[in-house]
Amino acid sequence: MSDAMQSHGGAEPATRRRERISQQVRQWCEQARIDGNRRELSDDAAVLIAAGHLDEPTRQVLTNRRRVGRVIPTVIAFTDLRLLTDEQTRLQRRASETRPGAAALLVGYRAADLARRLQSARAAVLVSDSHYANGVRAIRRERRDGVHLEPAQREALYAALQRTPAPLPDGRGPVEQVLGSTFGAAAERVASRAPGALAEAGRWAAQALGATPGPAGERFADPVDTLLFLAGTLFDRIDGSSAWRSEHFEVQRVQLDLADELMQIAVDAVALRGIGAELTSALRSTRVDAAREQVRARQRALEPVWDQLVERVAALARIGDLLGQAEDQLRSMAATARAMSLDSRIDDLVARSGNRELSAENTHNVGDQFGEVEEMMLGYRSVLYGDILALTTRSRSAGGDR
Repeated sequence: MSDAMQSHGGAEPATRRRERISQQVRQWCEQARIDGNRRELSDDAAVLIAAGHLDEPTRQVLTNRRRVGRVIPTVIAFTDLRLLTDEQTRLQRRASETRPGAAALLVGYRAADLARRLQSARAAVLVSDSHYANGVRAIRRERRDGVHLEPAQREALYAALQRTPAPLPDGRGPVEQVLGSTFGAAAERVASRAPGALAEAGRWAAQALGATPGPAGERFADPVDTLLFLAGTLFDRIDGSSAWRSEHFEVQRVQLDLADELMQIAVDAVALRGIGAELTSALRSTRVDAAREQVRARQRALEPVWDQLVERVAALARIGDLLGQAEDQLRSMAATARAMSLDSRIDDLVARSGNRELSAENTHNVGDQFGEVEEMMLGYRSVLYGDILALTTRSRSAGGDR
């Protein structure tokens, strides 16, 4: 909240608000955990994040398709696609390590079932007559318009969508997942030693012993997944905001291309994670002190990039926070408008009662409320302008560095 808005109920100063939100976003990312209940990324946000894994020509095609309202076909939510992919990979590995027997059959059956579901999702993304051109002339026309995804580009997009950031199942982190696998194996041993109904009871009991409640909130695989998921949910929050789409923020919508901002955050975050993994691998593989120090120096050089990414997401969080407050004011404005629409009926009623002064006073009060709301919206626009300016300036600066 800007200092100019201090008169409105002791609002939070802009600097304090910026620090508070930035600190919260950084804490969530570094802990790989976001407070709150489970959320789902929209297909739109998931595709924009997936674009971070793709090359520039494919990203441009996706941008063009989005501008003309062309969506990517799907049969399941892309966050679910990520979870199914991870589970199927884990089950395949587990099946290869399990001794032949009933347990191996169950794991193999589950893995095969997931493979069929993933194949159905893959077919939906790669082949759809209603989403992609079929004939030669139609394909040429789409290529000319810059909206045609080639088969190889669709394959790359599907692989990227399989990496959509998603909360870990049951809010479990990597350590908890390992513990869960251990207790899962124990459950199989208990079940294998107990016949019939006792086997089922034994399996459930062993699983219950291994089910320990984790901390509140959603846990993620790593800080980058956390940052990308948070950026995607903020994109959905802002893009779906009635205040953002109102006439009050027309100028701000032109100033900030939300889809491009999310895509560029994803591009930089994916690149940072890839380079960071390569540096970590290089550090582990070398024993030469001079080489190790050089690798560490390059790792330190990447720290400002992470800081910039966190601040870009924090800027989106500030915009989302501000729009939430603006929506409250717009709802108040709508209620006031409904009250004004009753003026004629109120006048008739007051005229019959002979008390015309009440009607005039009511009209003045309604007008005063409108004036207060408009003043508040001016304050919101002022603060929002500062947040967007900081975000777009940082984005342009990052683009120039690349």
